[in-house]
Amino acid sequence: MAARTTRRARGTDALIQLDGIHHISATTADAACSVDFYARLLGLRLAKKTVNQDEPTVYHLLFGDEAGSPGTALTFFEYPNAARGVAGVGMVHRIVWRVATRDAMSFWYQRLSSAGVRAEVDDHGLTFEDPEGLGLEITVSDHGDGALPARHPEIPPACALQGLAGVRIFSADPETSERFLAETLMFTRSDEGFEARGPTRRSFVAYDELASPGRGGAGTVDHVAWTSEDQDIEAWQRRIAAVAAPTPVLERFYFRCVYFREPSDALFEIATRGPGVTVDEPLETLGDALSLPPMLEHRRREIEATLRPLSNPRRGWTAEN
Repeated sequence: MAARTTRRARGTDALIQLDGIHHISATTADAACSVDFYARLLGLRLAKKTVNQDEPTVYHLLFGDEAGSPGTALTFFEYPNAARGVAGVGMVHRIVWRVATRDAMSFWYQRLSSAGVRAEVDDHGLTFEDPEGLGLEITVSDHGDGALPARHPEIPPACALQGLAGVRIFSADPETSERFLAETLMFTRSDEGFEARGPTRRSFVAYDELASPGRGGAGTVDHVAWTSEDQDIEAWQRRIAAVAAPTPVLERFYFRCVYFREPSDALFEIATRGPGVTVDEPLETLGDALSLPPMLEHRRREIEATLRPLSNPRRGWTAEN
Protein backbone atom coordinates (compact mmCIF):
# COMPACT_ATOMS: atom_id res chain seq x y z
CA MET A 1 0.00 0.00 0.00
CA ALA A 2 1.54 3.31 -1.01
CA ALA A 3 1.98 5.97 1.64
CA ARG A 4 -0.20 8.45 -0.23
CA THR A 5 -3.22 6.14 0.14
CA THR A 6 -2.88 6.14 3.92
CA ARG A 7 -2.69 9.91 4.41
CA ARG A 8 -5.97 11.52 5.41
CA ALA A 9 -6.74 14.99 6.71
CA ARG A 10 -8.23 15.34 10.18
CA GLY A 11 -8.68 18.88 11.48
CA THR A 12 -5.51 20.86 10.85
CA ASP A 13 -3.21 17.83 10.71
CA ALA A 14 -2.65 15.51 7.77
CA LEU A 15 -1.25 12.26 9.14
CA ILE A 16 0.04 9.07 7.67
CA GLN A 17 -1.73 6.25 9.49
CA LEU A 18 0.22 4.44 12.17
CA ASP A 19 2.31 1.70 10.58
CA GLY A 20 1.38 -1.15 12.89
CA ILE A 21 3.18 -1.97 16.13
CA HIS A 22 6.61 -0.42 16.62
CA HIS A 23 7.55 -2.46 19.71
CA ILE A 24 6.08 -4.04 22.82
CA SER A 25 7.83 -3.61 26.17
CA ALA A 26 7.46 -6.08 29.04
CA THR A 27 9.04 -6.78 32.43
CA THR A 28 11.30 -9.67 33.37
CA ALA A 29 12.94 -10.67 36.63
CA ASP A 30 15.62 -12.68 34.80
CA ALA A 31 17.25 -11.21 31.70
CA ALA A 32 19.37 -14.31 31.09
CA CYS A 33 16.25 -16.50 31.08
CA SER A 34 14.58 -14.12 28.62
CA VAL A 35 17.61 -14.26 26.31
CA ASP A 36 17.54 -18.04 26.40
CA PHE A 37 13.82 -18.25 25.65
CA TYR A 38 13.45 -15.54 23.01
CA ALA A 39 16.82 -15.76 21.25
CA ARG A 40 17.66 -19.45 21.58
CA LEU A 41 14.21 -21.09 21.54
CA LEU A 42 12.10 -18.61 19.54
CA GLY A 43 14.98 -17.65 17.27
CA LEU A 44 14.70 -13.87 17.60
CA ARG A 45 17.81 -11.76 17.43
CA LEU A 46 19.02 -10.00 20.57
CA ALA A 47 19.34 -6.82 18.54
CA LYS A 48 19.96 -4.27 21.27
CA LYS A 49 21.38 -4.50 24.76
CA THR A 50 20.87 -1.14 26.42
CA VAL A 51 19.28 0.32 29.58
CA ASN A 52 16.01 1.88 30.66
CA GLN A 53 16.70 5.57 30.05
CA ASP A 54 14.51 6.56 33.02
CA GLU A 55 16.29 4.02 35.29
CA PRO A 56 19.75 3.47 33.77
CA THR A 57 20.72 0.66 36.17
CA VAL A 58 18.02 -1.53 34.58
CA TYR A 59 18.62 -3.55 31.41
CA HIS A 60 16.48 -2.84 28.36
CA LEU A 61 16.80 -5.74 25.91
CA LEU A 62 15.34 -5.77 22.40
CA PHE A 63 14.51 -8.99 20.53
CA GLY A 64 13.41 -8.80 16.92
CA ASP A 65 14.24 -9.56 13.34
CA GLU A 66 17.75 -9.46 11.90
CA ALA A 67 17.76 -5.65 11.91
CA GLY A 68 15.76 -5.03 15.09
CA SER A 69 13.12 -3.42 12.86
CA PRO A 70 9.98 -1.64 14.05
CA GLY A 71 7.14 -4.13 13.86
CA THR A 72 9.25 -7.04 15.08
CA ALA A 73 10.58 -5.81 18.43
CA LEU A 74 9.71 -7.22 21.84
CA THR A 75 11.70 -5.51 24.58
CA PHE A 76 12.22 -6.30 28.25
CA PHE A 77 13.11 -4.22 31.28
CA GLU A 78 14.90 -6.38 33.86
CA TYR A 79 13.99 -5.90 37.52
CA PRO A 80 15.76 -8.83 39.25
CA ASN A 81 13.54 -8.76 42.35
CA ALA A 82 10.24 -8.31 40.54
CA ALA A 83 7.41 -10.56 41.66
CA ARG A 84 5.34 -12.40 39.08
CA GLY A 85 2.61 -10.16 37.69
CA VAL A 86 -0.93 -11.01 36.62
CA ALA A 87 -2.69 -9.48 33.62
CA GLY A 88 -5.96 -7.73 34.42
CA VAL A 89 -8.14 -4.93 33.11
CA GLY A 90 -6.17 -2.44 31.03
CA MET A 91 -3.30 -4.87 30.41
CA VAL A 92 -2.09 -6.87 27.44
CA HIS A 93 -2.63 -10.55 28.15
CA ARG A 94 -1.39 -11.99 24.86
CA ILE A 95 1.22 -11.00 22.28
CA VAL A 96 0.62 -12.44 18.82
CA TRP A 97 3.45 -13.32 16.43
CA ARG A 98 3.08 -13.86 12.70
CA VAL A 99 4.33 -16.79 10.60
CA ALA A 100 3.80 -17.30 6.89
CA THR A 101 2.42 -20.85 6.55
CA ARG A 102 0.60 -23.71 8.26
CA ASP A 103 3.79 -25.74 7.98
CA ALA A 104 5.49 -23.14 10.14
CA MET A 105 2.78 -23.62 12.77
CA SER A 106 3.48 -27.35 12.84
CA PHE A 107 7.19 -26.65 13.19
CA TRP A 108 6.59 -24.41 16.19
CA TYR A 109 4.24 -26.84 17.89
CA GLN A 110 6.90 -29.52 17.68
CA ARG A 111 9.77 -27.23 18.70
CA LEU A 112 7.94 -25.84 21.72
CA SER A 113 6.71 -29.25 22.84
CA SER A 114 10.21 -30.71 22.53
CA ALA A 115 11.47 -27.93 24.80
CA GLY A 116 8.85 -28.71 27.44
CA VAL A 117 6.72 -25.66 26.64
CA ARG A 118 3.02 -26.45 26.73
CA ALA A 119 1.43 -25.23 23.49
CA GLU A 120 -2.27 -25.39 22.64
CA VAL A 121 -4.16 -24.85 19.41
CA ASP A 122 -7.26 -22.66 19.71
CA ASP A 123 -9.46 -20.61 17.39
CA HIS A 124 -6.79 -17.94 17.00
CA GLY A 125 -3.59 -19.92 16.63
CA LEU A 126 -0.92 -21.65 18.71
CA THR A 127 -0.91 -20.31 22.28
CA PHE A 128 1.75 -20.75 24.96
CA GLU A 129 3.55 -18.82 27.71
CA ASP A 130 7.11 -17.74 28.33
CA PRO A 131 8.85 -18.93 31.56
CA GLU A 132 7.38 -16.01 33.54
CA GLY A 133 3.81 -16.53 32.34
CA LEU A 134 3.64 -13.92 29.57
CA GLY A 135 0.92 -15.00 27.13
CA LEU A 136 2.13 -15.58 23.56
CA GLU A 137 0.53 -16.76 20.35
CA ILE A 138 1.68 -17.69 16.86
CA THR A 139 -0.77 -17.20 14.01
CA VAL A 140 -0.61 -17.62 10.24
CA SER A 141 -0.69 -14.42 8.22
CA ASP A 142 -0.05 -13.81 4.54
CA HIS A 143 0.26 -10.04 4.88
CA GLY A 144 3.91 -10.14 3.82
CA ASP A 145 4.93 -7.13 5.89
CA GLY A 146 8.60 -7.30 5.01
CA ALA A 147 10.27 -8.52 8.20
CA LEU A 148 13.83 -9.76 7.81
CA PRO A 149 13.62 -12.94 9.92
CA ALA A 150 16.45 -13.51 12.36
CA ARG A 151 18.98 -16.20 11.46
CA HIS A 152 19.05 -19.29 13.68
CA PRO A 153 20.81 -22.60 12.97
CA GLU A 154 17.82 -24.69 14.09
CA ILE A 155 14.99 -22.69 12.53
CA PRO A 156 14.36 -22.80 8.76
CA PRO A 157 13.88 -19.27 7.34
CA ALA A 158 10.44 -20.28 6.04
CA CYS A 159 9.37 -21.08 9.62
CA ALA A 160 10.91 -18.08 11.39
CA LEU A 161 8.75 -15.56 13.23
CA GLN A 162 7.82 -12.75 10.83
CA GLY A 163 7.04 -9.98 13.31
CA LEU A 164 4.23 -8.83 15.59
CA ALA A 165 0.69 -9.45 14.36
CA GLY A 166 -1.06 -7.81 17.30
CA VAL A 167 -2.07 -7.82 20.96
CA ARG A 168 -5.06 -8.86 23.03
CA ILE A 169 -5.99 -6.56 25.92
CA PHE A 170 -8.36 -7.04 28.86
CA SER A 171 -10.98 -4.28 29.12
CA ALA A 172 -14.02 -3.55 31.25
CA ASP A 173 -15.43 -1.37 28.46
CA PRO A 174 -14.21 -2.54 25.05
CA GLU A 175 -16.59 -0.33 23.07
CA THR A 176 -15.15 2.91 24.46
CA SER A 177 -11.59 1.78 23.69
CA GLU A 178 -12.57 0.67 20.19
CA ARG A 179 -14.16 4.05 19.54
CA PHE A 180 -10.92 5.76 20.62
CA LEU A 181 -8.90 3.52 18.29
CA ALA A 182 -11.17 4.33 15.36
CA GLU A 183 -11.74 8.03 15.93
CA THR A 184 -8.43 9.20 17.38
CA LEU A 185 -5.81 6.69 16.24
CA MET A 186 -7.51 6.04 12.87
CA PHE A 187 -7.55 2.25 13.24
CA THR A 188 -9.92 0.27 11.04
CA ARG A 189 -12.10 -2.70 11.93
CA SER A 190 -10.64 -6.06 10.91
CA ASP A 191 -11.36 -9.74 11.38
CA GLU A 192 -9.14 -9.78 14.49
CA GLY A 193 -10.39 -6.55 16.10
CA PHE A 194 -9.14 -3.08 15.18
CA GLU A 195 -6.11 -2.65 12.99
CA ALA A 196 -3.38 -0.03 12.53
CA ARG A 197 -2.68 -0.30 8.82
CA GLY A 198 0.04 1.98 7.51
CA PRO A 199 2.31 2.22 4.46
CA THR A 200 4.18 -1.05 5.05
CA ARG A 201 2.80 -2.95 8.06
CA ARG A 202 -0.38 -3.75 9.92
CA SER A 203 -1.05 -4.88 13.50
CA PHE A 204 -4.27 -5.42 15.42
CA VAL A 205 -5.71 -4.80 18.87
CA ALA A 206 -8.44 -7.08 20.19
CA TYR A 207 -10.22 -6.49 23.50
CA ASP A 208 -11.39 -9.31 25.75
CA GLU A 209 -13.90 -8.28 28.41
CA LEU A 210 -12.72 -8.58 32.01
CA ALA A 211 -13.48 -6.50 35.10
CA SER A 212 -10.87 -7.73 37.58
CA PRO A 213 -7.69 -5.70 38.18
CA GLY A 214 -4.25 -7.01 37.37
CA ARG A 215 -0.84 -6.58 38.92
CA GLY A 216 2.26 -5.46 37.06
CA GLY A 217 5.46 -7.43 37.46
CA ALA A 218 7.53 -10.11 35.79
CA GLY A 219 5.74 -11.65 32.83
CA THR A 220 3.50 -8.66 32.11
CA VAL A 221 3.49 -6.03 29.37
CA ASP A 222 4.34 -2.45 30.28
CA HIS A 223 3.26 -0.76 27.04
CA VAL A 224 2.56 -1.14 23.33
CA ALA A 225 4.18 1.31 20.89
CA TRP A 226 2.78 2.17 17.46
CA THR A 227 4.88 3.34 14.51
CA SER A 228 4.71 6.94 13.35
CA GLU A 229 6.48 8.51 10.42
CA ASP A 230 9.28 10.68 11.80
CA GLN A 231 7.74 13.96 10.64
CA ASP A 232 4.32 13.17 12.16
CA ILE A 233 5.15 12.71 15.85
CA GLU A 234 4.30 16.29 16.94
CA ALA A 235 1.00 16.14 15.05
CA TRP A 236 0.11 12.87 16.75
CA GLN A 237 0.87 14.44 20.12
CA ARG A 238 -1.50 17.31 19.35
CA ARG A 239 -4.21 14.98 18.07
CA ILE A 240 -4.15 12.81 21.20
CA ALA A 241 -3.99 15.87 23.47
CA ALA A 242 -7.44 16.87 22.19
CA VAL A 243 -9.01 13.85 23.92
CA ALA A 244 -6.45 12.42 26.38
CA ALA A 245 -3.34 13.43 28.34
CA PRO A 246 -0.20 12.49 26.40
CA THR A 247 3.35 13.25 27.47
CA PRO A 248 5.35 15.80 25.54
CA VAL A 249 7.38 14.38 22.65
CA LEU A 250 10.33 12.59 24.29
CA GLU A 251 13.79 11.97 22.83
CA ARG A 252 14.89 8.33 23.23
CA PHE A 253 17.88 8.54 20.83
CA TYR A 254 16.76 5.47 18.85
CA PHE A 255 13.38 7.14 18.25
CA ARG A 256 11.17 9.97 19.49
CA CYS A 257 7.91 9.14 21.22
CA VAL A 258 4.74 10.11 23.06
CA TYR A 259 3.06 8.07 25.83
CA PHE A 260 -0.63 8.08 26.77
CA ARG A 261 -3.34 5.81 28.17
CA GLU A 262 -6.25 4.67 26.07
CA PRO A 263 -9.73 4.44 27.67
CA SER A 264 -9.22 0.93 29.09
CA ASP A 265 -6.08 2.27 30.83
CA ALA A 266 -3.59 0.35 28.70
CA LEU A 267 -0.38 2.33 28.25
CA PHE A 268 0.25 3.14 24.59
CA GLU A 269 3.17 4.87 22.93
CA ILE A 270 3.63 6.35 19.50
CA ALA A 271 7.26 6.06 18.38
CA THR A 272 9.01 7.29 15.26
CA ARG A 273 10.32 4.86 12.71
CA GLY A 274 13.84 6.28 12.89
CA PRO A 275 16.66 6.60 13.40
CA GLY A 276 16.53 2.98 14.67
CA VAL A 277 18.80 0.62 16.55
CA THR A 278 21.63 0.72 14.02
CA VAL A 279 22.27 4.42 14.71
CA ASP A 280 25.09 3.54 17.16
CA GLU A 281 26.30 0.08 16.14
CA PRO A 282 26.61 -1.83 12.87
CA LEU A 283 24.06 -4.41 11.81
CA GLU A 284 26.63 -7.21 12.00
CA THR A 285 27.26 -6.80 15.74
CA LEU A 286 23.85 -5.68 17.02
CA GLY A 287 23.30 -6.78 20.61
CA ASP A 288 26.86 -7.92 21.30
CA ALA A 289 27.90 -5.02 23.54
CA LEU A 290 26.08 -2.67 25.90
CA SER A 291 24.85 0.34 23.93
CA LEU A 292 24.26 3.60 25.78
CA PRO A 293 22.70 6.74 24.32
CA PRO A 294 25.05 9.76 24.31
CA MET A 295 23.40 11.35 27.35
CA LEU A 296 24.33 8.28 29.45
CA GLU A 297 27.76 7.46 28.01
CA HIS A 298 29.56 9.39 30.76
CA ARG A 299 28.02 6.95 33.28
CA ARG A 300 29.11 3.79 31.48
CA ARG A 301 31.44 2.49 34.19
CA GLU A 302 28.84 3.03 36.90
CA ILE A 303 26.07 1.44 34.83
CA GLU A 304 28.10 -1.60 33.77
CA ALA A 305 28.98 -2.27 37.41
CA THR A 306 25.28 -2.66 38.29
CA LEU A 307 24.30 -5.00 35.43
CA ARG A 308 24.80 -8.75 35.39
CA PRO A 309 26.80 -9.89 32.35
CA LEU A 310 24.70 -11.37 29.54
CA SER A 311 26.00 -13.64 26.81
CA ASN A 312 24.60 -13.56 23.29
CA PRO A 313 23.61 -17.05 22.06
CA ARG A 314 24.93 -16.17 18.59
CA ARG A 315 28.49 -16.24 19.87
CA GLY A 316 28.24 -20.01 20.18
CA TRP A 317 27.18 -20.52 16.58
CA THR A 318 29.66 -21.58 13.94
CA ALA A 319 30.40 -19.39 10.93
CA GLU A 320 28.46 -21.80 8.71
CA ASN A 321 25.25 -21.04 10.59
